[in-house]
Amino acid sequence: MVGMLARVYSAAVLGVEAFEVEIEVNAGVGGDPRMVLVGLPDTAVKESRDRVTTAISNSGFTWPKCRTTINLAPADVKKEGPSFDLPIALGLVALGERGLLDRMQDCCAVGELALTGEVRPVKGVLPVALEARRRGRELLVVPRANVREASMVEGIAVYGVRTLREAAEFLGGRCALEPLREDPDRFLESQSKADCDFAEVRGQHQVRRAVEVAVSGGHNLLLLGAPGSGKSMIARRIPTIIPPMSLEEAIETTKIHSICGLLNESEQAFVATRPFRAPHHTVSDAGLLGGSSTPSPGEVSLAHNGVLFLDELPEFRRSTLEVLRQPLEDGRVTITRAAGTMCFPAEFMLVAAMNPCPCGNYGSSQRECRCSVQQVTRYRDKISGPLLDRIDLHLEVPAVPYREMSSAESGEDSAAIRERVRSARGRQLARFQGEPRVRCNARMSPRLLRKHCGMDSGAQGLLEAAMNQIQFSARAHDRIVKVARTIADLAGTERIETEHVAEAVQYRSLDRRIWG
Repeated sequence: MVGMLARVYSAAVLGVEAFEVEIEVNAGVGGDPRMVLVGLPDTAVKESRDRVTTAISNSGFTWPKCRTTINLAPADVKKEGPSFDLPIALGLVALGERGLLDRMQDCCAVGELALTGEVRPVKGVLPVALEARRRGRELLVVPRANVREASMVEGIAVYGVRTLREAAEFLGGRCALEPLREDPDRFLESQSKADCDFAEVRGQHQVRRAVEVAVSGGHNLLLLGAPGSGKSMIARRIPTIIPPMSLEEAIETTKIHSICGLLNESEQAFVATRPFRAPHHTVSDAGLLGGSSTPSPGEVSLAHNGVLFLDELPEFRRSTLEVLRQPLEDGRVTITRAAGTMCFPAEFMLVAAMNPCPCGNYGSSQRECRCSVQQVTRYRDKISGPLLDRIDLHLEVPAVPYREMSSAESGEDSAAIRERVRSARGRQLARFQGEPRVRCNARMSPRLLRKHCGMDSGAQGLLEAAMNQIQFSARAHDRIVKVARTIADLAGTERIETEHVAEAVQYRSLDRRIWG
């Protein structure tokens, strides 16, 4: 018997990117019926031998009953997950169906197989589609449930299949399938509607102004107020006033959600709106930052291009909060494990909320605080000074008076606020054109700060007085200047003036007035 060889192309995910995997299926000489799988497969990949052979039989195909070697190249990178089931099965079927070989050279395939031959959805299809396009593959065969996610990548024909037989007959030219073609811009526009609006927020005019400033510059925000003052309600409406995501941002965000297995055909096949992540205060360090034995994205990466909301901030473990320092500064997370080093994007807007004390009534003129001085101090000490320095705006949220709460008059809606934010961000995008990874004022480096944050003499004098009196840190100084730059952008002025610095300092004074 002469040996036969079939090649099938697939891809695997490493971090947030994919790399091509060449699957070689060889039926050698001899009567030994063993099937050998090599190329650093993990347990899920090794178990594919039983799934694949059963699925092939139940689909009405046969495979060589001699010694078969399946190699996953490159052999020095570990392969994980069941997404290689479909390409391995196609390679085995191709040994007896030679008509499949011609079309498989231009094809990339991923999918998990059920024992019946049904193709089940897998994680990470979007980065696989991007890698297939980069490699020049003309066809991408994916599970039917993943087809919409992959179709957002232009320049490659994406075909969704429900069964192994359908995939084999399509590649053999015996079955016609239509690729799904999605207009990305139209799809993003159709999915951009939110189920909440700032018009539902009563009163809180100063808070609304501060939120507008924070969103316009991508600044981090801390809301401090008594229970029921509307902190969470305001935070959940922040994504509605951030300008819609571009296609590039949507693809970046969807890749992360796809890798984590958070997409599905019925509810969300593609992330078209700004993510809003609100982890519970019991979240672990690895859950927030990312990690485990094989590094995977955490909540800070799932909030990429959106909002990370930490409600009841002092209830989080202090060690968990401290891991936020790197992503808040760098906009990315680097995780090192024995398996390797991974870097995940994490450019998010941090919005945190907390009570002034454990009972929530400290400083209230209506209710008496039941907390001792030691309890209040212990409660606030859970938030370190370095973390507070990285939060640009600290804002008190007062209780809403009954007259405003019961008023029939609604506040300004999200669309009107979003237009002003869009205008301010447009100025920033034009200003930072050519600067990699800088899209808003909050991401300015010290070099850009000196270049784009010129002040008049009155503004410089006010900032100097504030620094001397309140004793802000050097980091706090830079963040005050960035917020002042954003306020000037909202006002449409190129130079930072005295009133812009005064408003920015007002937003930073909370930590010194409450903690000092």
